[in-house]
Amino acid sequence: MTEYEEPKVIDVLLVEDDEGDVLMTREAFEYYKIHNRLHVVSDGDQALQFLRQTGPYADAPRPGLILLDVNLPRRSGMEVLAELKQDDDLLTIPVVMLTTSQAEEDIVRSYSLHANAFISKPVDFERFIDAIRQIDTFFLTLVKLPA
Repeated sequence: MTEYEEPKVIDVLLVEDDEGDVLMTREAFEYYKIHNRLHVVSDGDQALQFLRQTGPYADAPRPGLILLDVNLPRRSGMEVLAELKQDDDLLTIPVVMLTTSQAEEDIVRSYSLHANAFISKPVDFERFIDAIRQIDTFFLTLVKLPA
């Protein structure tokens, strides 16, 4: 059996406008003792400001992973995804579409815009926090990410 390296602590950007989902994600990080730093913005414009370190996010860290909702105010998750995957400085950051949408068109569009994964949020609390744990295990423990 292969031993995994000790995962390094990274910054995770959650782009989510639903306060309940933000709370459940924070609780999942606490419950599973996920040591990565969770940063939260609530709309697509804030996400791009955070990623580009502009406006109120001038001192924001570069995230190692983005959890991006499809349905966001001001600029949709799809628009954010398209824009960041066209930016040479941001395109290597893995993006997980984490959304209530189960629409085939959203799934296809996400992957055509180079999302790394599309996960429909479970509505059950236990399944939701388990999904967060699995994302953490896969993207932040098992997978090698660019430095």
